[in-house]
Amino acid sequence: MTRGVPFALYSDMNQVPMDSASYFQRIAEDEITLDYCGADTQLVGGRFEFTGVPAQVLLSTLPSLVHLTGVSAQASILRWALERFTSELHQHKPGRSLMTEHLAHIMLVEVLRAHLGTLGSDGTGWFAGLADRHLSAAISALHGEPARRWSVEELARLANMSRSAFAQRFKTVVGVAPMEYLTRWRMLLASDRLRNSDDSISSIAFSLGYESESAFSTAFKRVMSEAPRHYQRGQQSL
Repeated sequence: MTRGVPFALYSDMNQVPMDSASYFQRIAEDEITLDYCGADTQLVGGRFEFTGVPAQVLLSTLPSLVHLTGVSAQASILRWALERFTSELHQHKPGRSLMTEHLAHIMLVEVLRAHLGTLGSDGTGWFAGLADRHLSAAISALHGEPARRWSVEELARLANMSRSAFAQRFKTVVGVAPMEYLTRWRMLLASDRLRNSDDSISSIAFSLGYESESAFSTAFKRVMSEAPRHYQRGQQSL
């Protein structure tokens, strides 16, 4: 999922694996063929690239591998999406790139859902929070309106829990208290804009719910271990 790891494909587990590098032949910009004088075998693969600091941080919590078995709930959906994906690659019909892109998104979401389903009650972190039927609504609300002056009471109501029970469950599952999570999320959004936009520090501060640049700077330095102005200058020099 997030870190490339070596793997082997077998038609027979008794065969000795061979390095595939010398057998790959590129035939088009987005397609390759494996030439080893055997029966034709088609492999379908894809790659997603996510930009922005928040996406990179959140996705870094994913495991390197998510294994879906043929009997899983997602298997039939993935099988259908793969068949449609392969058909689009072969037929070269108008709208091919749009169709394959959306089918790839469907497959990604189903894989992520499968991963969430394996976390159970013992998982911790952001994905475990999303998998929790009570906490997911609160986390989605924080992500949707990061500038809002949230209170633990409001978030607890979204989770249909008492304030104390919600606060305790949030910290146990996600790993930090609700307001600390909100601050960290705001700082991730801020760091992304400091890195990838021309927005001033004051405009970023106000857009994320801070009433002054100094209050924002204090929070940013506490979370990111660096003042926003220094962070911005450091990114510009890269």
